[in-house]
Amino acid sequence: MKKRIIPVLAAGIAVAVTGCSSSGSSGTGTGASNKSSGASNVAVGTVGNIAAGVAADPAAVALLPASAKANGTISVAMDLQYPPTSFLSTSNQPEGFNVDISRLIAAKLGLKLQIDNVAFDTIVPGLTGGRYDFTATDMSATAARLQVLDMINYWSDGSSLATRSGNPENLSINNSTICGKTIAVMTGTTQQETYLPILSKQCTTEGKPAVKQVVLPDVNGALTQLASGRVDGIFYDTPSLAYAVQQHGAAFELAGAQYAKPAALGNDLVAIGLAKNSPLTKAVQSAMQSIMDSPLYLKALSDWGMGAGAIKTASIATAAAG
Repeated sequence: MKKRIIPVLAAGIAVAVTGCSSSGSSGTGTGASNKSSGASNVAVGTVGNIAAGVAADPAAVALLPASAKANGTISVAMDLQYPPTSFLSTSNQPEGFNVDISRLIAAKLGLKLQIDNVAFDTIVPGLTGGRYDFTATDMSATAARLQVLDMINYWSDGSSLATRSGNPENLSINNSTICGKTIAVMTGTTQQETYLPILSKQCTTEGKPAVKQVVLPDVNGALTQLASGRVDGIFYDTPSLAYAVQQHGAAFELAGAQYAKPAALGNDLVAIGLAKNSPLTKAVQSAMQSIMDSPLYLKALSDWGMGAGAIKTASIATAAAG
């Protein structure tokens, strides 16, 4: 299958990459082949609609409220700026792992899927306000989110640091080399709200300068700033960074091992979100388990280079971080 080149990503960094003086070695395999990273192999993408021809699961359908059956449609909120999990194709159509999973959930429930492309930090308010039925958008189950959401685990992620190719400043997210450096994070993410503040505090406790956190709305803008030298690194979900490295291996790489977060911060599970006590929660959980029990789950992960992120049980999430 032909590799997908993300037009918005390529266009967003083209000028900056051209002017980058450090060529370095290709970083294509740095994170994309690291089986502990949540990303594995080469992301070739899913061709067509993965849910085409998938039959509804009677057990999941039986758990649907009558109103959902009558409506015939289920809506998912996601931010379509985060390859390889959710983004827009060259033909301006949604694609990525989360898109595939959402289509499969709808198919297992015998419903049509409506995809709402919205900013990440508006998704939780949209769910609690009843504007969307669920989200599959790389959310971890933090204690704060679990106060207002039901969350269902559906794959395992991780966090990594991306640098310019060759890692000219020899940075690692797991030691003090990031102290005093300018690190980009995405707004509303666990890296912004929890992980980087902890790392920065470790720096100051050791008498080193704090990390300079730059909060940006999306990965595309972060890559532009990294390529031009305005930030020293990007701290974000491993699969998205590994995919960017694959597409632009002469410009970027993943710097060393992914973040070895303290045990107190919980696991790397990613969860589907619904409004607290949603009447759809049990049905969506059953549909997700049905997907996991079929070959389509591993296919969806593997198509996007994320096969190492497979889990076995669509369990109700508990807090992954504070």
